Amino acid sequence: MKEKKGLTWGHKVGYGLGDAGGCMTFALMGTTFAMYCTDALKIDTALLGILLFVWNVWDFINDPLMGALMDQSFAKSNNPKGKFRPWLLRSAPLVCVTFIALWSVPQFFDGVFLVACLFILKILYEGCYTMFNIPMGSLLSAMSNTDAERASLSSARGIGSAVGNMIPMMAMPFLIKMFGQQNPTGYAIGSVVCAVIGLIMCLMHYKMTEERNIASYNEQEEKQEVKLTDIINVFKVNRPFLALCMHGLFICLMQYTGNTLTNYMYSAVFGDIAIAAYATIASAPFMPVIFIFGSKLAKKFGLENMIRSCLLMSSALYISLFGLHAIMDVNPWVHILWSGIAMGLASISIYMQWGLVGEAIDYNEMITGKRTEGSIYGTFNLARRIGQTVGLGISFFALDWI
Repeated sequence: MKEKKGLTWGHKVGYGLGDAGGCMTFALMGTTFAMYCTDALKIDTALLGILLFVWNVWDFINDPLMGALMDQSFAKSNNPKGKFRPWLLRSAPLVCVTFIALWSVPQFFDGVFLVACLFILKILYEGCYTMFNIPMGSLLSAMSNTDAERASLSSARGIGSAVGNMIPMMAMPFLIKMFGQQNPTGYAIGSVVCAVIGLIMCLMHYKMTEERNIASYNEQEEKQEVKLTDIINVFKVNRPFLALCMHGLFICLMQYTGNTLTNYMYSAVFGDIAIAAYATIASAPFMPVIFIFGSKLAKKFGLENMIRSCLLMSSALYISLFGLHAIMDVNPWVHILWSGIAMGLASISIYMQWGLVGEAIDYNEMITGKRTEGSIYGTFNLARRIGQTVGLGISFFALDWI
């Protein structure tokens, strides 16, 4: 194993920019995509729920398959440029182009052709995003060697994720209000702005990161060939990783159910979609706190305890807010502050989970003798995709019912 010393601030900032760039587009898929389809493209919510199911069947195959492909590719070529970074450079421009097309091209079609265009472009975007997201996430293990370094990179990714989510979630509501909720123009303009900013961030991520742990395959390691079936073996032997996958599944279910319905909440109940941006701002103070103190808190209390405590407090706040809405009319600003704090606490658990992925990769290498970052991260991403799918599906069918 060739190990390069010194995790610098440049490495941390560069790693954070990766999730920032990815979230610049992906954030809108969980917050505004449903409204774009139902209000701008006039797609029936029940049909949208069916499309979502079909889309995610591919995602279920795509995520772990892409991770295994990267492991296999590197095992055969031992690329001196690294195991993951070359994939970042290939995929980032494709994410930008397919995202803009998804949010602009379907409006020029009607009926079956509109649905077909939307279906194909969503498949293409998700495939390209996976091609970027798997190596970006797997890079944490290739850059870090200790718990402190993992916590530091997890915090950096958390900050990047928060910034990447905040910008589109603040900008898009204002654009939708400016051009009209049923006008595709605002959605298209927002997609161009977010995709271009995201591309710049992704390229900076590529430039500023470094794979410090590059496997040098000797004769013994060459006999341990990486196989697609290793994905299945992970679940059999790595129970801590199975628990981590359950966390990813349920946290994404919460995120995507809440985020999808949020825009409708502010638009239909409170009468102003633009104030959705302020709810995002309310959770912002948690970003610098976790970035500055994340690694120290993780060292003192442990990543698992931090995640568990923040999830319990967040759940209590969300459940109490739901109960409050059930018995009285809640002031929009009370809702914004209450939900903002709840989301901020939940976000801490989201930020810190990436460090546990690195630990799961190390543990898997210890018990299997193979270091398969791509397969591990791809499988973890699959669990998160299932949560996203269920959350979005619940949201779409709930909208149809309401």
